[in-house]
Formats: sequence, C-alpha cells, structure tokens
Amino acid sequence: MSSNKTIIFSEIENVINTLNFESISEERKIILQPLVDFIQEKVNNGQEIRLNLICTHNSRRSHLSQVWAQTAAARYNIKNVFCYSGGTEATALFPMAAKTLSKQGFQIKTIAEGNNPVYAIKYSENAHPIIGFSKPFDDVFNPKSEFAAILTCSSADQGCPFIAGAEKRIAITFEDPKAFDNTPQQAEKYEERSLQIATEICYAFSQIK
Repeated sequence: MSSNKTIIFSEIENVINTLNFESISEERKIILQPLVDFIQEKVNNGQEIRLNLICTHNSRRSHLSQVWAQTAAARYNIKNVFCYSGGTEATALFPMAAKTLSKQGFQIKTIAEGNNPVYAIKYSENAHPIIGFSKPFDDVFNPKSEFAAILTCSSADQGCPFIAGAEKRIAITFEDPKAFDNTPQQAEKYEERSLQIATEICYAFSQIK
C-alpha cells in the first residue's frame, strides 16, 4: 500500500479516533466480513474497488454509508476505492443527513438547488469531493460492472432481487433514522446512526492488510 496518505480533516479524524470497534457485536462482524473479503481480494489483485451503497430512497443511510466508506478508505490508506450510492427510486439527500455529516466535520457545499439538490462533500482539502444527490442505483453516474452492491436497508435488499453488473451483493442493513423525523430526538438519532455506520465501515477498512 502506498505511503502517500490522504490527510483528512482533523474534526473527522477526531470522530474516527473516538469510534469503538469493541462495540461491534460478533454477529455484526460476521455481517461485515463479506465486505472485508471483497476489499481485501481487490487489494491483493491490485484492482480498483467500487462500492455502490444502496437504500430504498437514496436519501439517508446509503449517503451516510457512501461518505463514510470513501473517508475510511482514505483514513486507512486503501487506494483506488470509489464509492457510489443509489436507491430503488430517487428522492433527495435528506437535509438532516447532510447536517449530521457537517456537524461531524465534513465540508458540504450545495452545487445545485431544486427538489433533488446536488452537494459536494469534502473530507480532505486535496481529495476529490463526494458528489451527493439521490439517484437510482443503476443511474449513469454509477458503475455498470465490477462493483459490490452493499444493501444498507432491508427493504432495498428485498426490493432489489437482481442488481445488474454487481460482482457481489452484500447486505449490511441499518435502522432508518427517518423514524425520528419531526421529533425532539431527530438530531441525536441521526448522529447516532451516522456514528454506527462510521464505526462499522471504519472497522471493515481497518481489517485490510
């Protein structure tokens, strides 16, 4: 692996340093293992690693997972990782998901307004920003082949019996923070879900040799 490491923003580094991999149950580690295996195999073969994080509406969990996966690759110095996200349908990146990432140290800029805004999400001064907007998983923006489809919600897992071009299909599902929208716990629950996703994704990348 290259020694030319991407420097991520210190606020995000601080968040990652607080993550406790010991909090991940053995059951969840078994669920995460296929992702570890997929990345490791690609690293061993010197191949590009493409992950398409998929949820029903591509509005919350899939975006949080995409952003943390791209960041984790940089943090653990795994090169040639390209992370995407999509849904079984397009809606919009939910504002609280973007706000949660911003609070955790990501720099987020709206680059197009409208019903489905487009965001540039930066985790490092010099790395290419992650382009965040809602789209179907097979959108032209996403890879057509040689990728792992990571299902981040059970309804997307059930609703996508077949994902064309996916080399591997891996279900790593998370509870939807949408359940707490318009409640006093909304901000807290979004942060909690983002940190769970960060913990599990960072754990997966930390296992790569």
